Amino acid sequence: MKLDRIIAVRNNKTVYRDGDLCLKVFDNTYSKAQVLNEALNHALVEQTGLNIPKLHEVTVIDGKWAIITDFIKGKTLDRLISENPDKKDEYMDFFVNLQLEVLSKRCPLLTKNKDKMIRKIGESNLDATTRYELYTRLDTMPKHNKLCHGDFNPSNIIVSDDGKSYILDWSHATQGNSSADVARTYLLLYIGYGKDDAEKYLDLFCDKSHIDKHYIKKWLPIVAAAQTVTCNKSELDFLLSWVNVVDFE
Repeated sequence: MKLDRIIAVRNNKTVYRDGDLCLKVFDNTYSKAQVLNEALNHALVEQTGLNIPKLHEVTVIDGKWAIITDFIKGKTLDRLISENPDKKDEYMDFFVNLQLEVLSKRCPLLTKNKDKMIRKIGESNLDATTRYELYTRLDTMPKHNKLCHGDFNPSNIIVSDDGKSYILDWSHATQGNSSADVARTYLLLYIGYGKDDAEKYLDLFCDKSHIDKHYIKKWLPIVAAAQTVTCNKSELDFLLSWVNVVDFE
């Protein structure tokens, strides 16, 4: 294995290329259980037939855990949007269609989205009253079993040189209510692209899926609260601004 060609560095892990392989190497803040769980998620999602890089191996490199998958040569959708701003609407349509394909799948062995959110809200620094109100709201939400990516954003989509699209990073994958996953994407786009693009995304998704926008926005306080546990410091104030229990009108 060669670790001399770095592709990306993010969140305490480094991604390398070694020929046709991609090596995601985790630092020592990641436990064995966390890395194996990410690999298991990836393997389970592979079985759905979605176009994702093939998982080859979980190993240890220089004392650090690593996940080895296919290397996909191409550009992220985020980069394509940056390079071709005049095509942003076209890319957004493609993005929503791809997310709808993900949400059409079932992966019954994955962790339930609601269970993960309950755990994360419990780990947050929110006061007891806010946590209770969020638990109450979460309990009223319909229980579904759709495949949720958990971090669906343009930087996790690669368009290969032959035009095929691949979805990366299934470490946050769960099964549950699709609207929770859409709410998460809305917040990611709001942070990365701004309010206008986030609203455009949500309008387009609701139009294509026939899901009421009001219903998706009811998930925002819950999703934002859960995300405060692992977010960057720069995102914390933004997420906390969404953590309220006032119904959206």
